[in-house]
Amino acid sequence: MPAEKPLWQAFLVFVAPMMVSNILQSLFGTINNIYLGQLIGVNALAAASAAFPLMFLFVAFVIGLGAGASILIGQAWGAGQRDKVKEIAAAALLATLVIGITISVFGGLFTRQLMIALATPANILDQATDYARIMMLGMPLTFAFLLSTSLLRGVGDTVTPLLGLAISTVLGLIITPALILGWTGLPPLGVTSAAIASAISTAVGMAWFVIHLIRRNHPLAPDAAMLRHLHVDLSLLGRILRLGIPTAIQIVTMSLAELALLGIVNGFGSDATAAYGAVNQVIGYAQFPAISIAISASVFGAQAIGRGDVARLGAIVRTALLLNLVLTGGLVALIYLFSRTVMGFFITDTAVLDLSQHLLHIVLWSSIVFGMAGIFSGTMRASGTVFVPTLLSVLAIALIEVPSAIVLSRHFGVTGVWYAWPITFCVMLLLQASYYRFVWRKKTITRLV
Repeated sequence: MPAEKPLWQAFLVFVAPMMVSNILQSLFGTINNIYLGQLIGVNALAAASAAFPLMFLFVAFVIGLGAGASILIGQAWGAGQRDKVKEIAAAALLATLVIGITISVFGGLFTRQLMIALATPANILDQATDYARIMMLGMPLTFAFLLSTSLLRGVGDTVTPLLGLAISTVLGLIITPALILGWTGLPPLGVTSAAIASAISTAVGMAWFVIHLIRRNHPLAPDAAMLRHLHVDLSLLGRILRLGIPTAIQIVTMSLAELALLGIVNGFGSDATAAYGAVNQVIGYAQFPAISIAISASVFGAQAIGRGDVARLGAIVRTALLLNLVLTGGLVALIYLFSRTVMGFFITDTAVLDLSQHLLHIVLWSSIVFGMAGIFSGTMRASGTVFVPTLLSVLAIALIEVPSAIVLSRHFGVTGVWYAWPITFCVMLLLQASYYRFVWRKKTITRLV
């Protein structure tokens, strides 16, 4: 974060590549699902979807680990402790590889039992097992790739993750149909094509990371200095986990709540379910700026704390809130303006399109509020204050979102479910902002490394 740049410019330079990265990740998943559904059939899509909850649980933990490590790296980077940056990265990488290899071995051996435990329908059990087994065998690489993107952001680098992800995404989108259709000279590989393509593209992306970072003498290059730190440091690992596990818990809690709400929506019929899926796709894209800005506030905050410039935290929060209003608010306004066209990308049936547009109008604006709550919690996390922000979010989800969806759906039908999101995000903002203003700002903020 160059000192001569205005803070808002530094934010934009940091946020823009991250937003594009988020879009690429979502497009990769969406297009892969289209490949499976269109080129193989609905059972192939169902088999991949059946494995998703298991994959998501593992990935959520690594996202949390990466979040914890990036806070420590941000502080060490702000303090100019280049060797400490490598030490933290090595500890996080070692933990990630151990976890990934463990999942790869045991998950690969007991994949079928795991899929049965998830109540996978019998007609897709074999396909789902094959798909999930390959995905789990590739977990060490997947975990290392995801962790690398988080660690790089900790030192203020969002361009390298974008380039690595672009290479991986483009390659994956070429390999998947080639394997499905037998263009490689091999027999068509069915649903496992997507899993194999994901493993290959991730391996290539990870190899590019290694070569690129070493050539640039990047602070996070996996060189001899980092390898010297590749040993078990329980104290450092404990700090990473203490910061990262709450983030993983919050991600899993949000996903469980989504499943609960989907169960409510399913009770109103297939049209409501289709509308739910389409609106969620649009909301996901609308929240990309909000999520990226919240992560940026956390990284900038960690670096400021590392430099001993705690007074700058207030300016970081104000700048992030303003950019969220402009960027997320601007995108939300555009989607409102062209809402029917946007929903038409996913829905063709007129009745379902009308319902989807109505539901989108109810919930879309709350993406701005969601972003504001994330900025407050992200800034507090940058100082190592993770338990209370996580607890506040989890309580809002468990005590507000799900209960209000249940109650309102009984009075207003499927529309009532969608009122639960704005209500929950507003409560989250009130709780996070209040704790930030009346408790956290009165604390003495010190470096963790």
